[in-house]
Amino acid sequence: MHKILIADDDPRMRRMVRQVVESLASRICEAADGLEAIGVCAAERPDWVLMDWRMKPMDGLRATAEITARFPGTRVVLVSQYDDPRLHAAALRAGACACVLKENLSQLPAIIMEPSSTGTTKPA
Repeated sequence: MHKILIADDDPRMRRMVRQVVESLASRICEAADGLEAIGVCAAERPDWVLMDWRMKPMDGLRATAEITARFPGTRVVLVSQYDDPRLHAAALRAGACACVLKENLSQLPAIIMEPSSTGTTKPA
């Protein structure tokens, strides 16, 4: 079982992500933006962060870079509605281990259960 943080500014999307991953989680935390996600990571030390890209005041790319630098054991998956190879490349450079489109949330359990989820972008 994993401790999972869901970071998205849309509460409905956080609920949808929660439903997809709740069977894998011993605990699920939530954050409404990247800055809050960093604070929750400091307090909760999640195994996984499922991170939206477009949030204010801090977006998911900046938060991913900060989280992976400060908490090296935490794995981040960028969850976005944008199927943009440049965004996916930027997410991987920031430290994300995978990128998933919001329309493909069903891919999240396989990523979380994969023994070595690092450095790959999952197909859309």
